[in-house]
Amino acid sequence: MDENLELRLIAEREEEEKSDLKRRVWVETKKIWSIAFPTMLTKVTSYGMIVVTQSFLGHIGEVQLATFALIQSIYVRFINGILIGMSSATETLCGQAFGAGQYHMMGIYLQRSWLVDGLTATVSVPLLVFASPIFKLLGQEEEIAEAAGNISLWFIPMLYQMVFQLTMQMFLQAQLKNFIVGWLSAFSFALHLLLSWILVYKLNWGVSGAMGSLNICCWIMVVGEFVFILGWCPNTWKGFSKAALYDLWPTIKLSMASGLMICLELWYYAVLVLLAGYMKNAIIAIDAFSI
Repeated sequence: MDENLELRLIAEREEEEKSDLKRRVWVETKKIWSIAFPTMLTKVTSYGMIVVTQSFLGHIGEVQLATFALIQSIYVRFINGILIGMSSATETLCGQAFGAGQYHMMGIYLQRSWLVDGLTATVSVPLLVFASPIFKLLGQEEEIAEAAGNISLWFIPMLYQMVFQLTMQMFLQAQLKNFIVGWLSAFSFALHLLLSWILVYKLNWGVSGAMGSLNICCWIMVVGEFVFILGWCPNTWKGFSKAALYDLWPTIKLSMASGLMICLELWYYAVLVLLAGYMKNAIIAIDAFSI
């Protein structure tokens, strides 16, 4: 009798452990997807906005498509690699502050990152302003180099958009509030698709319409994230502070180290596109790489 009771207790304990394991797996899965899904949505829709712009430019002309691909793959990827890496420093600093309960420091770290990344973006602006002579100096086709002078200027507002968008994304992610980033990115993608169709096809604004739509929709994300921070992050955002102007050097060092690590992973594709510009039929080659 005692042996049967013991066996029954063991069986019940094993059943409880199995049930508890299923519950724990389900809880952890929900936690992972609550972070992973918004991040996936942001990545897919952000890249989708570039694809949409490429598609509309491809309907305008093959030279415009090749020029956009060359600038986006070389200049923007080059600069974006640096800014993404430098924004990783924001993720590290904000994550440490959130874990340590120093919530007020997160807003200060965010503002410091704006200063450091904004300075980096400003230093990079001449690359876009003088894109045409630089491409000619690199030996790219004359037609592509000339077209680059116009399209490259449209990327200047996007440089500063990346400064704010990437850092605020890291700031919100450290607090497990990146769901707003995902939904804003999805909304911007849908709006970009509609706005590009109106500006390019209905109003016949050509390159200006496609690039203007891209800039508008990218900045909508920035404004939306900042409004969310002002209204829904009372513990981590205490307003603008002079403290952000001090102790910038540690932020700069961490940003530079993170930037170098990330950008090397992204530059290899830019080199391939640049080499495509030296092929016999450069326009077709670059178009193929962009697709």
